Formats: sequence, structure tokens, C-alpha cells
Amino acid sequence: MYQNEPIFLEPTLHERIWGGEKLKTDYGYPIPTNHTGEAWVISAHPHGPSMIKNGELAGKTLLDAWNEHGELFNKKSDGDYPLLVKILDANNDLSVQVHPNDEFAREVEGVPYGKTECWYILNAEENAELVLGHHAKTHEEFETMVDNGEWDKLLRKVKVKAGDFIYVPSGTIHAIGKGIVILETQQSSDITYRVYDYDRTDANGNKRELHLERSKQVAMVPHKDAAVEQTEETFGGLVEKKLVEEQYFTVYHWSLAGLATRELKEDFLQVSVVEGEARLLIDGQSFDLKKGMHFILPQGVKSYELEGNGEFIVSHT
Repeated sequence: MYQNEPIFLEPTLHERIWGGEKLKTDYGYPIPTNHTGEAWVISAHPHGPSMIKNGELAGKTLLDAWNEHGELFNKKSDGDYPLLVKILDANNDLSVQVHPNDEFAREVEGVPYGKTECWYILNAEENAELVLGHHAKTHEEFETMVDNGEWDKLLRKVKVKAGDFIYVPSGTIHAIGKGIVILETQQSSDITYRVYDYDRTDANGNKRELHLERSKQVAMVPHKDAAVEQTEETFGGLVEKKLVEEQYFTVYHWSLAGLATRELKEDFLQVSVVEGEARLLIDGQSFDLKKGMHFILPQGVKSYELEGNGEFIVSHT
């Protein structure tokens, strides 16, 4: 079973108040409405597991595969699948939010993982910006500014463009801004504490719930930008840029122009095709790849070749 075959995945799509139509126009996904904000493209989270498209497990979910066929991932314990990959279309500003760390998530929420995440900017309108951190120097100052709604004074805004990479450890106050499309690699967690939502209302005139007390408990004060060391290697026609290597995940950007041969050294590898077209060659089998496709190379794959022109975001634990 999948000894030498990729596991191709179908995204689950989620409507959001801030979502748009780019997941359809740019990636060809069958969005349910014109306010579709998130495609969970590699997910074993129960709130939206990805469907397997090929092979013996076709029609089952990645969650099923993890639970029933742990050997595909060199699974070493009974823990949950560790990672979650999404594409987000911010047709409007996302709420300002913060996520807890593992300890807080386990003790307070009763779930295994907090949420450290990172963003690769796939597309951004001119002068697009996001919230990353804040200007408060002390917890008292932070709480006062939150309580008084001094958002312009509190929130730190950063301009971004396509190709930028942002590492967002748990505890970081953050918000993706209007006109930005990102690929997000994160711990497999769905815990979000909403700090500020621009006083928006839903179709029924109701404001979305805020989580100010828990936000105050988990926010990093003062804010510090995470330092990441990035390196680059070339393997034939493939340039591999390591974007981040941290406790929870390692994430790469691959740029392919030609042919490259690689060995699979990880327990399993998550791959998202974000531009171009290529072929994946494994033991004489050929698989066509194009923008918007997502797959996992399971434990049984020893080596593989990539041929073509494309860009990929790749991750592993």
C-alpha cells in the first residue's frame, strides 16, 4: 500500500466572512460560496480532513490513513497527525488574533497541540500589509490598550509582497491583511483567540465573539520578531531554500527548472505545488503535477525525481 506512490489529497473548503473567490480563480478549487477563505489542503484535523484521491485508500481521509495505516508515516506513537497546511484567500482583513502554546492548549482547551504557524506569501496586492506583533512594552500597557480599543496605537503593521516568508510562533499577535493569499504551514490545531474584529457583523447583524481574557493570558509581551536562519542548496535543477527549521516543522521553498533526483530521508514529506507544471517519477511510475495539487510522499518512497518548471512549498516534522 503506497509503498512507492504519492498520496494525492483533495482540499476541504471553508467559508469565512473575510474570504473571496481566488481559491477558485487561481487554484481551480470548487468553492462553495464567493466568501471562501480557506482550503485545508493537507489536513488530518477532524474539523476538515483532506480526502485521498488515489490508490487503495481513495475516498478515505488523511485522518483515516493516519489512524489505520501509521506505517505510511513511520508513526511512532498514538499522537495526532502533527501538521496542517492551508491556503488562505484574504479578500478582507482577518481578525487580529493569537494562538496558545502546547502547554496552554492541553491544560485549558484539552487538545494536544497549540498553534505555531508560518506563512509563505503566494500573492499580495500592492501595498498589502499584515499585523505582526504590537508596540506594548509591558503586560499592563498591553491590557490597557486592548481594553481601551487603542488598536492603531497597539498593532504593528508590516508590508508584504509575493515570495515573503513570515514565521509566527504561538503567542504572536497577528492578522493577515486584505489582498493577501498565503500558504500556511502550522501545527494541527484549530484554536484561535480573537482579539479584535473591526466591529464587523455577520448576515444577522451579530458581531463575532472575542476572546480577550485568554488572549491576554497567552500573548507575547513585549513582542519579539522570531529569528530564522535560512539556507539554500542546489540539487541538479532544483534550488531548495530552507525557510524555517524549528521545533514543530521544517519548511522549504523549492524552485525547479529541469531535473532533480532526491532521496526521502524524512518520515514523510508534505508537498504543495504553488506554480508551474512538473512530473514526479518514482520507480518507473510518472505522476503529472500542476499548480494547486498537494500530496504526501510516504515512508515507503526511497528516492524520486522531479522534472519540469515549478515552485513547491514542502514541509515535514
